[in-house]
Amino acid sequence: MLHTNLPPVLAEAISAHGYTALTAVQSAVLETEAIGRDLIVSAQTGSGKTVAFGAAMASELLLADGLIADVSRIPLGLVIAPTRELALQVSRELAWLYREAGVRIATCVGGMDPSKERRVLRDGAQIVVGTPGRLRDHLERGALDLSALRIIVLDEADEMLDMGFRDDLEEILDATPEERRTLLFSATMPPQIANLARRYQRDALRISTIGDSRGHGDIAYQAVSVSPAEIENAVVNLLRFHEAETAILFCATRDNVRRLHATLQERGFGVVALSGEHSQSERNQALQALRDRRARVCVATDVAARGIDLPSVTLVIHVEIPRDAETMQHRSGRTGRAGKKGTAVLIVPYPRRKRVEGMLRGARVTAEWISPPTPESIRQQDRERLLATLLQPTEFEEEDREIAARVMEQRSPEDIAAAYVRMHRASLPQPEDFNEDTSAGYEAGRKDRHREGFEDIVWYRMDIGRRQNADARWILPLLCRRGHITRNEIGAIRIAANETYFQIPRNIADKFTAAVERTAGGAEDGSDVMIEASSVPPRDTARQNRKFGKGADNASGRPQGRFDRGGDRPAKSFVRKDGQPAKGGFGKGGPRKDAHRKGPKPRRPD
Repeated sequence: MLHTNLPPVLAEAISAHGYTALTAVQSAVLETEAIGRDLIVSAQTGSGKTVAFGAAMASELLLADGLIADVSRIPLGLVIAPTRELALQVSRELAWLYREAGVRIATCVGGMDPSKERRVLRDGAQIVVGTPGRLRDHLERGALDLSALRIIVLDEADEMLDMGFRDDLEEILDATPEERRTLLFSATMPPQIANLARRYQRDALRISTIGDSRGHGDIAYQAVSVSPAEIENAVVNLLRFHEAETAILFCATRDNVRRLHATLQERGFGVVALSGEHSQSERNQALQALRDRRARVCVATDVAARGIDLPSVTLVIHVEIPRDAETMQHRSGRTGRAGKKGTAVLIVPYPRRKRVEGMLRGARVTAEWISPPTPESIRQQDRERLLATLLQPTEFEEEDREIAARVMEQRSPEDIAAAYVRMHRASLPQPEDFNEDTSAGYEAGRKDRHREGFEDIVWYRMDIGRRQNADARWILPLLCRRGHITRNEIGAIRIAANETYFQIPRNIADKFTAAVERTAGGAEDGSDVMIEASSVPPRDTARQNRKFGKGADNASGRPQGRFDRGGDRPAKSFVRKDGQPAKGGFGKGGPRKDAHRKGPKPRRPD
């Protein structure tokens, strides 16, 4: 028996659906202490929440014999969900759960014909499932009667508040009877949920099963540490390395969703986007493309991804770091569902690694820290996947064999196979190369270590710094071009407020100095940047700058200031959250034209 407090009619439906045991949250809401009480439930995505609150509603909807308690046309139960997709998913789950009990379910969501919904409500339904805006509209028009309501469920309550549905929820809740039960189901429990509970619940029982599911065995966590400038390259290579059946990429804002979607589309991926700026019709088309396998990648915001029912998701990539451990768990829960294995990858810019490590500890998740997949490792994966595809048993039609015979008359089997491999590779997006020196340079500067060959060095100084948006991505090619050297011949780089210091091995210092002098000029490609040998190392110069009020470095060689926490880190004003150059930064065009202006700024004409 699944649970002693589960009505037999529901137990039979659950067993017929293929379940042999209840999940933790489903069992918790059926315990004797939970029956008849208001509940605040924290449960992870994919933990069976819908069946859980469906079973919890049974005590108010069904009689002891399993039949509906009241056959009147007025709703007895109400379920509110933040998005159309989630509401439809909930409606489908409740339909099979209560089918044998004779319960009628009405669904009221945006994007559907409201007149048809009003007719369904008029004909009578014991459970109504809907989104806040549409339910409020039916309530105000008199089509939705909540006077006999016995139980109300707020699914993903935190997201509904984040999406601005507080007024809608309060109007709906105020229209329900005082003696009703109120169940709050949510993946996270922010303060606004607690406030809502205090106002609309009585002696609520708190149930949390998130701790039981953290570090879910069906999800393998990985963390990839990259330069902020190479986040998009990391996304491309991760997608190519895994070649997931369906992958979801999470961004923080709709602008970043739009940008990443365009980037991946340009590089040949089958990709769709989901964010708040998309209409319901566009959302439906995007989800259908994923289900039909016309697209395999979905770029989405946290809110837009709520309610997505895609069992084929095997890869989740956190393109931007989640705001907290619970959000990370909720995002990652889109994969590893129904017993399937999944992978969740966090892309971590170097300066934010400590924060992510703390988040992982708080979530009790063990993540494997890895480097971004290299083009060679991706090609190796491609070879293995192609061989597996070619060698698997296949049934061929007669027409296929006829074409094969004609081709073999003109080409050898090796040439035919090679042509097939070439066609296969041509259809795949190309992997991206990574600057191998970026990570090593960052770590070397952060921990003040010296790479091999840099035991004896000369410090050089440039007359640009953070206030001119100086960044290693622009400085490195400039030094190679001006000094006729390679990246491997440049040591640690220290970027201060108005100046930058870097190391050159002493054995090539004279050659570098001579080349810099020859390439000096007044062009806008960086040849007007002053580069000179410095007799004072950065630490001592930092003290002098502080003494005379010139610089922003402290005694440890790191810049002072609210945002700068490491001497070699990219300037906040230069790198946006998505890792792209901000306006006015170096990027392709170098520093600002006024980056080296001395003296006071010119006054604006009156």
